[in-house]
Amino acid sequence: MTPRRKNPQLEHSMEDSKDVKKFDHAMAELEAIVARLETGDLPLEEALATFEAGIALVRTLNQRLTEAEARIELLSHDAQGAVRLRPVSEQELKE
Repeated sequence: MTPRRKNPQLEHSMEDSKDVKKFDHAMAELEAIVARLETGDLPLEEALATFEAGIALVRTLNQRLTEAEARIELLSHDAQGAVRLRPVSEQELKE
C-alpha cells in the first residue's frame, strides 16, 4: 500500500473551516456582550470592563475580516484562455 499524499487544498479548506468557527465564536461572544450592555443592569465598573472586552473583540474581528478579504480570489481566463487567479476588485465585491 502506498502512503497517502496530503492534499494541500483540503488542508487549506480545513484551516479555513477552523477560522470560520473561531470567527463565528468571537462574533457570538460580541453579541452576548452587546446584549449584556443593553440591559443597563451592570454596575459602572463592570460595564466599562465589558465594553472594553467588546472593543477588543471588534478589533480582532475587523482584522480577521481584513485578512479574509485579502485572500479572496476569483478564477478568470487570460487572453490565451489559461485560467489565472486574480484578486477580487472592490467593484466586484459590491455587485
